[in-house]
Amino acid sequence: MTAAVTYQNVEYVKGYEYFLKALFSPLILIVSPSENLASGGIAVHSSQYDSHGAASNAIDRKRNPLYHAGSCSHTEAETNPWWRVDLLDTYQVTFVTITNRGDCCLHRINGAEIRIGNSLENNGTTNPLCAVISEMREGQPMDIPCNIVSLHVTIVLPGREKYLALCEVEVYGESDDPNQSEMTHFTGKSK
Repeated sequence: MTAAVTYQNVEYVKGYEYFLKALFSPLILIVSPSENLASGGIAVHSSQYDSHGAASNAIDRKRNPLYHAGSCSHTEAETNPWWRVDLLDTYQVTFVTITNRGDCCLHRINGAEIRIGNSLENNGTTNPLCAVISEMREGQPMDIPCNIVSLHVTIVLPGREKYLALCEVEVYGESDDPNQSEMTHFTGKSK
């Protein structure tokens, strides 16, 4: 099975992600080591499935794809479930990396929208669209290129009776403050 993501109305297969990184990398100046911006943020979601599924689990810096290990967020079955991280400052977001659940239900994330922006209207689900996840491999991280200024990153799964489970969400980018010299970027490390 291949993993695919739709970016600006074009579907990319997982094997082409490194081509995309190379395409976007000239736009990114490396000044300091990479930093996962989401891990310092505040995560919330539309509901919580059980005690293992806290929203903050998706930003705990652990890519453990096993739900019962306590490192994944998980909503109840609901209409348009969402998960959001407040980055606590505005950044030029260049990549989002999402780790899918690995112990079951790999198809549940299909159709999820990554919304990036500064608005909390409708819990951030109406912010500009970065990408739609067509499909992901079980338990594997996927790098999704974006180029949007943002305070919030929201992942929403449109539809009725949907569960949204995220085992890690990483956000990489650079400060939107022109007076700040330190920048962060995606490492490009092989997953």
